[in-house]
Amino acid sequence: MPMYVPTAGAEDWRALLADPVLHWRDGYSAKMLAECWERSGGMPGEIRSLFESIAPDPKLLFAFPEHKVPLPGSARGESQNDLFAFVRAGEETITVMIEGKVDESFDRTLDKWLKNASPGKLKRLGYLTEMLGLEADEIPGTIHYQLLHRTVSALIEAENYKADAAAMVVHSFSPSAKWFDAYAAFGAMLGIDAEPGKLQRAKTKISRPLYLAWAKGAPAPR
Repeated sequence: MPMYVPTAGAEDWRALLADPVLHWRDGYSAKMLAECWERSGGMPGEIRSLFESIAPDPKLLFAFPEHKVPLPGSARGESQNDLFAFVRAGEETITVMIEGKVDESFDRTLDKWLKNASPGKLKRLGYLTEMLGLEADEIPGTIHYQLLHRTVSALIEAENYKADAAAMVVHSFSPSAKWFDAYAAFGAMLGIDAEPGKLQRAKTKISRPLYLAWAKGAPAPR
């Protein structure tokens, strides 16, 4: 049921996780992301600065942790996004899917996800490809599947909320920017020469602007 209640702190995010025990640990992305966003009382500075490239003083209108976006095909019917933020920058509204990371990978590459693929998986891939304005042969098998459906989740919600633009942001808490190369490869597929800390517009055939970014977050003080 799409009913939402305000959080009172990072601990309120825990119950929303697929596994509230396994996924809620010090030094791991779910907990670090929750602590960072709750501590900021809005958008963390490194996220705010991304959208200042569009307009001064961007505002967080609302944010939903562990936000599920239905997708067609495949046995798993939705993309569970770490955080969905709805942002206003000047006159522009933007649906933003935040993917928290520390040392965790972006899960499987597309070629591994497609191994012995069911008709449902092929249907989903066709949908993701179309939403990104790509042809099937334009997505290398080395691209990480998670980045595909997280980005399309932002586009789906942009349509649902009639937003002006969509964005997928990796909020990384890795001191060494681990897995940035995987993000950069995904960006290159969409015509972006990836740079940390910069909101970059993808070069796509779709009409709605699509942005990607890699933001470096700071861990909570202990």
